Amino acid sequence: MSKLTNVWVFSDNLVRYAELLAGARQWGEQVNVLVQGAEAVPAIKPLGADVLYVLAEQSALQRVENYAETLVSLIEKPAAQHSPVTLILMSATKCGKALAARLGVLLDAAVVNDVTSLSVNDEGTCAEHRMYGGLAFGREKIITPIAIVTLAPGAVEPIAANPSHDCAVYQANYVTPRQEILCKERRSKSLSSVDLSKAKRVVGIGRGLVSQADLSMVQELATVIGAEVGCSRPIAEGEHWMERERYIGVSGVLLKSDLYLTLGISGQIQHMVGGNGAKTIVAINKDKNAPIFKYADYGLVGDIYKVVPALIEQLSR
Repeated sequence: MSKLTNVWVFSDNLVRYAELLAGARQWGEQVNVLVQGAEAVPAIKPLGADVLYVLAEQSALQRVENYAETLVSLIEKPAAQHSPVTLILMSATKCGKALAARLGVLLDAAVVNDVTSLSVNDEGTCAEHRMYGGLAFGREKIITPIAIVTLAPGAVEPIAANPSHDCAVYQANYVTPRQEILCKERRSKSLSSVDLSKAKRVVGIGRGLVSQADLSMVQELATVIGAEVGCSRPIAEGEHWMERERYIGVSGVLLKSDLYLTLGISGQIQHMVGGNGAKTIVAINKDKNAPIFKYADYGLVGDIYKVVPALIEQLSR
């Protein structure tokens, strides 16, 4: 597989850099990384960048989109041709997508969001991404000299840090945009520290759970098998029983776990887009016709209120 000449990497979330750098090394020859603030350098440098640019930190009320003009000043525009030689790779967060859109206008470049895989060869550069709410995957051929891609969580296996790796570090001057976007106020909300895309084992709960209080039963099972707890969309966004960060599905988390144990989840395609990446899927549902059994490696038709306590008792011995 051939590679792109230059890859520029940026994320508003430090945790995502390991995945982005893995993709950058796979798809590009020269890897340039941009980070917010000098304090991020020790964590990012071991991940294998060729050059590291430190962006001046903005005030708490500034928006990430305001970095667009700064990035444009650093990125050398390649000569026009029918295949990109420069890739701008960012995390598929809300801020990342907003910045990607602004860069697309300033650089006259193609933008593809929520990319799950990228191919670079003699025929061109193609990005595969989810579409129609996760019911299908689209494949786009990028023909602009610069390609801007936001990478979906879990799409690439994170690169391992190499403490001995060193690279040049430069300070990037902040270029003030003509129209800055300012945040008037920030209100804190409770966030989960869990990252299900990195969990090795996940227990997922769906509409089969009758009461929020019964989450303690699910958590007990997860603790016994050393797993994190996730959920289907109705549990997080309908009932609000769990944090949004634990929602597995179309616009949620894509699992890469060794095990995904589903409890009372019907298995609609919107959910399985997020869960189907698990190596082994075990489904428990009282409806023998539930779609989840088409995806499961192992299935058990039964009431989770009877099966889960039995599993806890057996696995706790």
